[in-house]
Amino acid sequence: MKHIKKPLFTLKKKNENFNFSLTIVLSLIVFALLLVALGLASSLTFILIETGVMKGEHNPDTSYTLLFMVIGSIVLGALASFFGSKLILRPIKRIIKSMDKLSSGNYKVRMEISDSRIMAFKALSLKFNTLAEELENTEMLRSDFINNFSHEFKTPIVSIAGLAKILKKGNLTDEEKEQYLSAIEEESIRLSYLATSVLNLTKIENQAILTDTSSYNISEQIRSCILLLENKWEKKNLDFSLEFDEHIVEANEELMKQVFINLFDNAIKFSHCDSCISATINDMEEYISISITNCGETISEENKEKIFNKFYQADESHSAEGYGVGLAIVKKIIDLHNGQITLESKDGTTVFIVDIPKKQ
Repeated sequence: MKHIKKPLFTLKKKNENFNFSLTIVLSLIVFALLLVALGLASSLTFILIETGVMKGEHNPDTSYTLLFMVIGSIVLGALASFFGSKLILRPIKRIIKSMDKLSSGNYKVRMEISDSRIMAFKALSLKFNTLAEELENTEMLRSDFINNFSHEFKTPIVSIAGLAKILKKGNLTDEEKEQYLSAIEEESIRLSYLATSVLNLTKIENQAILTDTSSYNISEQIRSCILLLENKWEKKNLDFSLEFDEHIVEANEELMKQVFINLFDNAIKFSHCDSCISATINDMEEYISISITNCGETISEENKEKIFNKFYQADESHSAEGYGVGLAIVKKIIDLHNGQITLESKDGTTVFIVDIPKKQ
């Protein structure tokens, strides 16, 4: 069955009816409490007179006076309940109105009820604004993710289609055919790698508990990861400075291998040619701190906050190799190990610092 969205004026009318009903209900509750209090006071007065504790002569004028006082109290109580309820419900109505805007997709809405003297409403206002801000940030991340993901997936597909079209036309030399086929192969591998990276990221994101942990030499693992990337750092004539002893940690060895492969690959990618990448390990008793430093462009404060987001690339032209998935994977793996990763970048030097517990 096709879902039909209700018109805005219908929702607005429903909200108005709900607010009015809420005012009436609260007024009736307050009024009922007043009646109970008045009834108890009247009953107590009657009992005191009947038992002789309070003495008074039976006087019709006095009875009428008391009756008018009771009726007047009821009328004044009803009016006070109604207007008092409206005053009390004013911040609640603001909350409902703000929630309606938020549920309709307006994540920029903010609630301001600081004039309320009730601390609970102030606290609720603060929590609501925090929620709205988080939803706004999530929506921005989702939009950026879709845009970047579409770009990264579309680029190799368009390249393959264009090259295949050229080959289909014919009239090419064997050398040209070989060149175009190599380009198609390269773009296909790129597309395959991107799909694999996304699947790995999804798998890690869905993993809530760290499994398959073991004790191993993390110093040897770092040296091994550097050797695996030899082809990349040799092209840029990079040197490595490894300043650490042997350290044993308890972790998922395969996942931590992904961490260091991605971090060193990132350091190589953004290092200036003929520069040096350094790695240090500091023993902090309960955890170890691993620093990977490279010399390249300084990362801005704005990009620091986004660099661990999925498919985010500081190079908006996407000219640099990579898909913006590696650091997102690194962040999730470190979180699974109850550790943290921080970034420092200034004066052309960038440092990634990984802190992980020695034991899980």
